[in-house]
Parts: sequence; structure tokens; C-alpha cells
Amino acid sequence: MTEPGVHAILYAFFDAEERLDRAAMRRQVEVCLEAGVAGIAALGLATEVAKLSFDERRAVMDWVAEDVGGRVPVGFTIFGPSVAEQVAMVRAAEAAGAGWLILQPPAAGNYGAGEYLDFFSRVMDATALPVAIQNAPQYLGRGLAADDVARLMRRHANMTLIKAEGSAVEIERLIATTEGKLRVFNGRGGLEIIDSLRAGCSGFLLAPDAVDHAVAIQRLYQAGDEAVATASYARVAPSIVFVMQSIETLICYGKRLFAARAGLAVHDRAPALRPTEFGLDLVARHAAALGPFGPKD
Repeated sequence: MTEPGVHAILYAFFDAEERLDRAAMRRQVEVCLEAGVAGIAALGLATEVAKLSFDERRAVMDWVAEDVGGRVPVGFTIFGPSVAEQVAMVRAAEAAGAGWLILQPPAAGNYGAGEYLDFFSRVMDATALPVAIQNAPQYLGRGLAADDVARLMRRHANMTLIKAEGSAVEIERLIATTEGKLRVFNGRGGLEIIDSLRAGCSGFLLAPDAVDHAVAIQRLYQAGDEAVATASYARVAPSIVFVMQSIETLICYGKRLFAARAGLAVHDRAPALRPTEFGLDLVARHAAALGPFGPKD
């Protein structure tokens, strides 16, 4: 089961031959756990899931579950163009010991809300695990309105969460429309983290480049130290803005920012946005500003 708080969504690390790098993936998990995350997830947009084969996705599930070793809940994004493929990924996630699932809308075509509601319903019917949907129309090109999310929630008792990618204003409306019955995790790298907490977010699902700072900020806020939390967010906000210009920018520069702080090398799997010298200089500056990984409170 998921816990409130900051959950890390892992990057995919590749070696020089563009194969998944087992050692780097293990190191990433350990860094996130040491930072105090409430959970770890994988196979989302930051994990470059669309570049991974079915067998690679299953391997990532097994690796993450093995490396976490039950210390925090593990969740997996379910990616696939058809109900059958998504159900097959659900079975792999269940076998790996997932505590929850995040359903991504299929990338094939662009349809009305009813089609996506029926698609998600058929996948949700295939599992008893807690299920979220990833509602990120600005990144995925398709999504659901708050009223549609509420309709889906009423159909399925195991739909207990939503992975949102929206402004604090949008998050507040989503929570109001679903009557507070869904646990809402926002993303967007932690943009508007304070205002998202004010809107009622239970937590965040973030790529790990600044996850230690996000953990500290949410803990400060929950402890009633809103002024200190706000000041802490102001210090990390420039780094979040730097990497969150697009998903391609996040994968190019956000991954390198994490790697610079964690002592890892980055090799891209084509096709990819390639870094510039100026961009790499900015990565180094932001890594110095964020400091070494570790608990911040």
C-alpha cells in the first residue's frame, strides 16, 4: 500500500552499449532510500518506459523489488498500447511484489473520455492492488477531466490514488471534485510543492534529482514549519525549473543532475536529447547548489 510523502520515480540508467545498467539502477535505489523517501516507483516517463522492451520492463520490476527489499512500498507504472499488454504488465508487477500500480493511458491514438474510462476499467478489473491513473495531458497528450476521474473512482474501489501532473489550482479542483476520496500525488518535479500541499496533496511522485530536498520540505510543512519549508523550496526551485522544461529535458539534464550528485555516469539510449556544454555547466552549478545526497532534516 502507498504511504503519504515523497516517492521517487526512477530514471533508466544505461551503459555505453545502451543496455540497462544493473549497478547504476541499484545505486539509484540506495540513494533514494537514504534520502528518506516514503516509496519507490519505476517505469514512468522518467524511466523512459517507451524505450524499454517488455522483457526490460519486467527486469526493472524485479531489480527494484529486489533492491528495495520491502523497506518501503514499491509501485510500477503500467505502460502498453492495449488492454492485453497492460494486464500482462500488471501480472508481472504483482509477481514482483508491487504494492500499487499507476496506469498510463495507451499512447495509440487520441480518443474521448469514455474510451479511456472503459480502457482503465478493464485493466483495474484485472487486479486487486491499489491503482492510480497518471493524468498528465500536457506530457502524454491525453488525459481526463476532474469529473471523469470522479466517475472512474466511483466504478472501482481499488482506485484509491491519482498521479497528477498539474498546477496547485488544478490539484485543488481535482480534490474538491473527488470529495477528498482519492489520495493525490503531484509530480512536475516538485514545482509548486508548497502550494500543492496547501491544495491538499498527500504526497509527490518525483524523479530523484532533488528528492532529498523534497522529502525535507514536505516533512517541514507537515510539522507546521511552513515558513522554513517555503524558504527551503525557494532554494531548490531554480533547479526544478531547470530540469522541468519538458520530459526530454528532464531525461537529459535531470538524470545528469541526479548522476552528478550520486557519482554515476550517464549514457543515453537513442533517440535522445543530447546535452550542450552550456547545459552541462548548468548541471554542475545546480549539483553544487543542491549539495550531496542525504537527509536534510
